[in-house]
Amino acid sequence: MHGLSRLGTGSNRSVSPSPPSSPRFRHGRYKNFAGGGGGVGRGGKQSAANKIVFVLISTVFRRKGVLLFAPLLYISGMLLYMGLLGFDVVSLKNAVVVVHRRSPPGSVYRSPQLFQKLWPHMEAESNATHNALMIAWNLKMHQGWKPCVNSIISKTGFSELPKSNGFLIIEANGGLNQQRLSICDAVAVAWLLNATLVIPIFHLNSVWRDSSKFGDIFDEEFFIHALRNHVNVVRELPEDVLQRFDNNISNIVNLRVKGWSSAAHYIQKVLPKLEAMGAVRIAPFSNRTLADKMVERMVMNSSHSGGKYVSVHLRFETDMVAFSCCEYDGGEEEKREMDIARERSWRGKFRRRGRVIRPGANRMDGKCPLTPLEVGLMLRGMGFNNNTSVFVAAGNIYKAEKYMAPLKQMFPLLETKNTLTTPEELAPFKGHSSRLAALDYTVCLHSEVFVTTQGGNFPHFLMGHRRYLFGGHAKTIKPDKRKLALLFDSPHIRWETFRRQMKDMLRHSDVKGGELKKPSGSVYTFPMPDCMCKQTEAAANESSLSF
Repeated sequence: MHGLSRLGTGSNRSVSPSPPSSPRFRHGRYKNFAGGGGGVGRGGKQSAANKIVFVLISTVFRRKGVLLFAPLLYISGMLLYMGLLGFDVVSLKNAVVVVHRRSPPGSVYRSPQLFQKLWPHMEAESNATHNALMIAWNLKMHQGWKPCVNSIISKTGFSELPKSNGFLIIEANGGLNQQRLSICDAVAVAWLLNATLVIPIFHLNSVWRDSSKFGDIFDEEFFIHALRNHVNVVRELPEDVLQRFDNNISNIVNLRVKGWSSAAHYIQKVLPKLEAMGAVRIAPFSNRTLADKMVERMVMNSSHSGGKYVSVHLRFETDMVAFSCCEYDGGEEEKREMDIARERSWRGKFRRRGRVIRPGANRMDGKCPLTPLEVGLMLRGMGFNNNTSVFVAAGNIYKAEKYMAPLKQMFPLLETKNTLTTPEELAPFKGHSSRLAALDYTVCLHSEVFVTTQGGNFPHFLMGHRRYLFGGHAKTIKPDKRKLALLFDSPHIRWETFRRQMKDMLRHSDVKGGELKKPSGSVYTFPMPDCMCKQTEAAANESSLSF
């Protein structure tokens, strides 16, 4: 009897189907099988899913078209492949596959778990390893650079400058680093136009709520003296000049100059007005004694390492964390606090229609501020042991008690401007963000190693200033935060592997320390070759000035 004859037509026959192979099936038997005549489970109706499966299987075997399985195999393979890349199939319900995406590597903040795993290894190595503070920055690669101006100053010795073409008044706004930029530009423009520079005026900072004056932050006497052979500087307009403008500085013409204007623009547009009117204004275009004491105290505290210390610019203030749209380990409370902070500072910017916030993508892209714990992990991996003196330059850290604790655990000799000074010393600076930033800037400037964690004007100016002071090398650690995100999200990584990765990152920072300015770069970050000369060039300049 043919295999198909086992499918009876009686209602009391049991069903035990085999793969159909007879042409007779194509001529009507399927109708009885699937419909009411041939019962499935004693006369019950076949589900739609069973019908579809049966038709598919019967078609394949009827046509001997095994290749028809290829699309199904392809789809199944792709689902499996996506599962390996981050998808988990969690249920099969009502013939619907429910798929959840696993968090891609580097997208979740798991640094506390990594710290718990690696901490015993750090403790074991604390007193056994060579302190990375003795790092030999590869200055030989970049040696020979020195400030060009030093060679000229040492030989010129001009007794007086040419007659001035008039008074230049600069109005600076913004925070400390925007003010520094305006001051540097003002000196360059005054020199170019042979103008007498009036000590720059600082506008009230509407963001930082800071009303500091030039003399509150910078040493006026030193500023005037240092520029004496290049630009004449006065503290205020002479009375006779001010009388010409009815004793009101606002009556002096205010020239709006576009940023990054060329020297030719100043000569053609600003100089004629300066000569005609005798004075023009250009619209918005380190700290003194206490900062020096703070540096001295850091050096004293670092006597075990030859007076060398590490400085870290830590950007983990509430507003910075909120603006980054990154997530850490604070759960719903953190989310609520960040929403409030974003609304307070940016009023609706993050709630606009179509705005999508992707914390995981931000972390993978290296845009999340490093936590104090992550900075500590990185430095310990690079070889800085628990005897390293560390200065942290920062504002008010978000949940400082929680997030600073592991960093202090890894580096007990940790200082901030609050611990390096007495309350009486710091009192005049409280409430003045630019003055406080100036203290941080100066201590960071004189550190053996500077660590930048988030970018911005502060580290960019500082790196350029350090290159200018240290023979062209920034002596700065600028971590690869995309790589760090992956490493911090590797709970099973071995200490030896993590340490090797960190040392490679340190070597990379060393190589990048002496970069030259590219066409699109800023001279304030990359002073070479525009503001610094090779030793041979400097010697040639000095020889040409000998007479």
